[in-house]
Amino acid sequence: MAKTFFRLQKFLRRTQFLLFFLTAAYLMAGSLLLLQRTRLVIQQGSRGTFTNQALLVPDGMAGVGIVDPRMLQNPQPGPRLLVGMDTLQEPALDQRHSPRWLVSRNSELRQLRRRWFHRFISDQEPMQTAGFKAMKHTAEHKGAYVGCFSEDSRERTLKGAVFYDLRKMTVSHCQEACAERAYTFAGLAYGAECYCGNRLPATPSKPEECNSECKGEKGSVCGGVNRLSVYRVEELRAGARRRRNVIYRGCFRAPENLTDTFPASLIQPNLTVEMCSEFCSKKEFPLAVVRGRECYCGYPTGRFPLHDGTDGQLCTGAHDAGSTAQGRYCRVYQTPVQDTRCTDRKFLTTKSKGFVALSSFPGAGNTWARHLIEHATGYYTGSYYFDGALYNKGFKGEKDHWRSRRTICVKTHESGKTEIEMFDAAILLIRNPYKSLMAEFNRKYAGHLGYATDRTWKSKEWPDFVNSYASWWASHVLDWLKYGKRLLIIHYEDLKQSLIPKLKEMVEFLNVTVTEDRLLCVENNRDGNFKRSGAKQKDFEPFTQEMKDLINRYILTVDEALRGRNFTGLPREYVPR
Repeated sequence: MAKTFFRLQKFLRRTQFLLFFLTAAYLMAGSLLLLQRTRLVIQQGSRGTFTNQALLVPDGMAGVGIVDPRMLQNPQPGPRLLVGMDTLQEPALDQRHSPRWLVSRNSELRQLRRRWFHRFISDQEPMQTAGFKAMKHTAEHKGAYVGCFSEDSRERTLKGAVFYDLRKMTVSHCQEACAERAYTFAGLAYGAECYCGNRLPATPSKPEECNSECKGEKGSVCGGVNRLSVYRVEELRAGARRRRNVIYRGCFRAPENLTDTFPASLIQPNLTVEMCSEFCSKKEFPLAVVRGRECYCGYPTGRFPLHDGTDGQLCTGAHDAGSTAQGRYCRVYQTPVQDTRCTDRKFLTTKSKGFVALSSFPGAGNTWARHLIEHATGYYTGSYYFDGALYNKGFKGEKDHWRSRRTICVKTHESGKTEIEMFDAAILLIRNPYKSLMAEFNRKYAGHLGYATDRTWKSKEWPDFVNSYASWWASHVLDWLKYGKRLLIIHYEDLKQSLIPKLKEMVEFLNVTVTEDRLLCVENNRDGNFKRSGAKQKDFEPFTQEMKDLINRYILTVDEALRGRNFTGLPREYVPR
């Protein structure tokens, strides 16, 4: 036994083996330290502790307070370098912006931030498909079950409204959604898709062919492959009617031939807005037009685009048969019915030749822009990430690999030379940094549709967040201007104000031809499913003076960079705050 240990000792003393052993031990120790560091960074990610970044700033701006908005129009030449700081509370702001280059973001931290920012939505929303009791069609659902029907996806009968929820769809949810929009029937397919309408599909199918379990309700049937489980929801409509909204769109000059412009009409001696809206809803039209005793139903079209409203006083006497304005002006109302002329979407049938990014800073309206592009082109958009909440609501490109080239463009928040140069072109969406920071802070702490609490806004999380993200807003634009091959710059504010012209630019950039009626349909459905309801006003100013000084400098930096590339500068409304 002693001889064995002696020989082993001599063997270990050999120089080459000892060097190999030490190298292996060093690598193992380094791996353990890297794993521990990774865990720490991910845990600290929610506090916004990202790496510093370097930005250009015009000479003479460091250390200045609120920026003069006139400097946006005439930025001073001679850029200097603006370096990100560690804390907003540190004094000597000028020292943090010393004129020197700082190395671009560490790639490892960028990967960690990507995972933190786009962690799977199930961390915030627990799975709700478990624990449901088995239910029969007629036992507990409020609507009356009609039967299983065959449905052609290319020409649907129930096409009044379409909803998706690939994780939490239930029969009751679909019924209530259709009832609130004044439809008679609700149909479910594929376990997750809901369709509304006022006419039954023509072809009944065997009951067993509707065999897809509802994604959010175990034991309940939600159609099947090209099969609809159809319910009659008229019983629910009386209760839902008081919740339905009829929106006044304004007073407009009536087209010369209303019969040719609008497919359906009604003449009633004592016509009311409610009567006209109910009539048009049953006919599955999104617009109800009232002129005296006449009611017309239809869509926004080239003949009647709803772009040039007139003085509302011209329509005040439109209900009076003796009014001189009766024949020339009409009142227009939005019914609860969805405009479905642009809701059909699909993947590209052949791989796209150009690889186009839809790039933006988080909180700049990327999801809204995807909604507009998908409905305008009829093709799904992809994503560099996977967001379960978006996928569940119908953004099916979320689950498709981002390099498949089956989508019309790919969402990304990434920056950096490598991440940018793999795209052939990009639509760069820019939003006011003040609004972007607040929107992303709300998303981070309350989801896509929620609002962060006042307590969260007043905590240390908010200044840490601004400290980390404000420089990212600027560096994101600067990187794409520097490394992007072919860019279309779209300002979020311009897209909101001039939707059709800006959307045309985006569609043409994507080499897709669309009709005017489809664009008008998109405008009629402009909000989509991911718009926060209303503007929740806070009783305090979230941005301190130090934050404003910092953000305004970044605004000047980006504005100068845009003008240097012969693009339109930032809108003047961005500063001051």
